[in-house]
Amino acid sequence: MTLSPESDCARDNTSIPSVTVVDHYRCRLIKPMFDFWQSLLAALERIVMLPSLIQSVFPLPSRKRVRGDAAGTVRTYDRTMDDLLGEVQRLFEAPLEPAKLLAMSGKLQDQFAPKLQESNICMLPSYNHKLPTGLEQGTYLALDVGGSTFRVAVVELSGKQQPGSKSMRIVTMKSYKIDNSVRSLRGHAFFDWMAEKIESAVMDPQVKKINGTKSFPMGLAWSFPVEQTSIRSGNLLDMGKGFRATEGLMGQDLSELIMAPCRKRNLPVHMDSIINDSSATLLSRAYEDPSTRFAVILGTGFNIAVHLPTNALAASKFHGYPQKWLNEASHVLVNTELSMFGKNVFPTTKWDDYLNETHVRPDFQPFEHLISGRYLGEIVRLILVEAVKTAGLFSGELPQKLDESYSFETGTIAAMEMDESKNLTQAIAIFQSRHPCSKPPSYNDISFIRQVSQLVSHRAAAYLAAGIHALWSLRIKSEGLTPASAGRLAIGCNGSVIEKYPLFRELCQSHLDELTTLSGAEPKSIALEVAVESAIFGAAVAVSTLEA
Repeated sequence: MTLSPESDCARDNTSIPSVTVVDHYRCRLIKPMFDFWQSLLAALERIVMLPSLIQSVFPLPSRKRVRGDAAGTVRTYDRTMDDLLGEVQRLFEAPLEPAKLLAMSGKLQDQFAPKLQESNICMLPSYNHKLPTGLEQGTYLALDVGGSTFRVAVVELSGKQQPGSKSMRIVTMKSYKIDNSVRSLRGHAFFDWMAEKIESAVMDPQVKKINGTKSFPMGLAWSFPVEQTSIRSGNLLDMGKGFRATEGLMGQDLSELIMAPCRKRNLPVHMDSIINDSSATLLSRAYEDPSTRFAVILGTGFNIAVHLPTNALAASKFHGYPQKWLNEASHVLVNTELSMFGKNVFPTTKWDDYLNETHVRPDFQPFEHLISGRYLGEIVRLILVEAVKTAGLFSGELPQKLDESYSFETGTIAAMEMDESKNLTQAIAIFQSRHPCSKPPSYNDISFIRQVSQLVSHRAAAYLAAGIHALWSLRIKSEGLTPASAGRLAIGCNGSVIEKYPLFRELCQSHLDELTTLSGAEPKSIALEVAVESAIFGAAVAVSTLEA
């Protein structure tokens, strides 16, 4: 509001002699009023402009996070660490409600049905149909061929002679590293190498003293695919993992490939049993706990073996089995290859989806991608990379090698979770030693990693519980039982994750207790039990059951 120039009172009326006395007093009254309003309007304009003025002098805090890096550079991030941690927590904890886990179990059971009828890669029956009584006795040579180690052991089974005494004992064992040079051995050269190591073991004076001139009954735990043709034979399949032993030998009898070079060396051994590592774990645990019907392998990889009635599988699954076997077998050890199930069953996050999409075999083992030691560290790594870029973890600096796929190992996050000290000094040192930063990670940085790791591993334990519950439900239905009448069931457990990862087995057990109770079973119907040296003991037990 301004006064127009034409207004009498807007002019200097002292210069206008024609103004009357009345006019003079009117102007004396009005002009101060206009001056007042002009001052007020000017003040109001200044108030309207005040926020931008204050902002220019004292910038208001941004919703974005501002952090300085090691070089002193100030960076702005899209969100705070707490915001990102909250998102991770919501995504990883939301599926863990009991009702949701039960629904996942149901969907898994739906996926089992067609594979029990027809599949050559999962729900595979073995030739092992007898479970041990725990009374078997004898001395056996046990072979365990894994991805990085070949072990040869003399195992003594003494049965349940005295309460508290060990019924299984490794008398002597030799381990041989399988490095890249061994993996590169082609065809027969690999099995010649095996025979050489078997000779080294059986020629040991201590072993010769135990067995004398007798031939050792030998059991093999083979941690690779094999198409079994009998309890003691099977056709060699692609081993993967860089092994070249199958070149020129694909489909040949694994037992004969091992025994031929042993015979050339006149070794006192004979092959009695070939078994996979999951079945070996089940047998080894069943020898000590007769309620064992499952075995879980959860380390770098994942699998479950179950003891099921033969009628749970289609007759076509037993094509080629001897009639004598079919007449005797009411049950059979089944290699479920459970790692291959779970697509569209388990809720995933954007980090899980990225891992799957960039995998060399997307969707081939969806369950394994969510729970095994090969992948837990990678899921955490993907979250950390996002945290560095969007929330200023490590002050926005990506630690060494953290941009490389699978560089953040599950063993690292397990070790960091174990540090319960007030300042997390050990966890900080572990991370800095494996993924150095120019600026040492702060307590908050390491605390964030530990919390993310706990969320990822807890979800894995819960998903495993849902998988076990699904197989438990399959078994009790196949046996014509109900949850209430099924009784106690033990599960032999082997592998670095389920054995050694902090609280993993305990969390899985807690979810299992919840799920089985909700299903109508007695409390604590399933027990997760560690099966120590299960491959070695299981190979020996497999032979002993044949002699019973």
